Amino acid sequence: MEKQYAVITGASSGIGAEFAKRFAKEGYKLVLIARRKERLEELAKTLDTECMIVTADLSDMGECKRVAQELQKEDVEVFVNNAGFGYCGETLNIENDAELNMIDLNVKAMHLLTKLFLDRMVKKDKGYILNVASSAGLLPAGPYMSSYYATKAYVTSYTKGVAEELRRRKSKVYVGCLCPGPVDTEFNKVANVEFALKGITASYCANYAVTQMFRKKITIVPAWKMKALVTLSRFLPDSIYIRIAAKQQRKKIYK
Repeated sequence: MEKQYAVITGASSGIGAEFAKRFAKEGYKLVLIARRKERLEELAKTLDTECMIVTADLSDMGECKRVAQELQKEDVEVFVNNAGFGYCGETLNIENDAELNMIDLNVKAMHLLTKLFLDRMVKKDKGYILNVASSAGLLPAGPYMSSYYATKAYVTSYTKGVAEELRRRKSKVYVGCLCPGPVDTEFNKVANVEFALKGITASYCANYAVTQMFRKKITIVPAWKMKALVTLSRFLPDSIYIRIAAKQQRKKIYK
């Protein structure tokens, strides 16, 4: 039987590119989505599968709808909401337009694309949607990356809520969220940040996520150190954890 499509947003680099490699090995045809067409074309040449390249700026909701429309007739079995970015700095020093653009991509695009593809999958009663969040979304707050942490908290909360709705209707459709800690990707450069914890590789992150997705794990946290930190945060009062986080995060700005 012919394999269906796996769709990956933010596929031009980092975790997104590694997702593409893994799903190609699984035998899926791919739809690679990002703003940088040249990077997508370079990636497609390395993959032993059929690739459809779609260039789009998903911070524009009109572009999200266009992408969904272009894929209307394709048999999409997997959709990975991977596109996103963050900023590190004092809130008052980050430009408003930059933060709002981040919210558009990290939250609004994720939300809209999830709903558009979930509707199709529920009608077929099969499919996988994986929303790439962050361990930041499982923690109380992140001073000096306040907006980024808030966007990822939205992703994790929304995803877990939708997953429970699907369970209650006995749907075979999977919705889950990937919540990694630091990953060695271009994210660090864009966010202008260096993390205290050693990052995992994008390859390990993507492969671990896909394995857990197929096992239908709802909240996926790669690396034992990050799992331990998330667990520890549950036993500390939020006010204390946030002060500790602020002290650590501040070191990234004022070295």
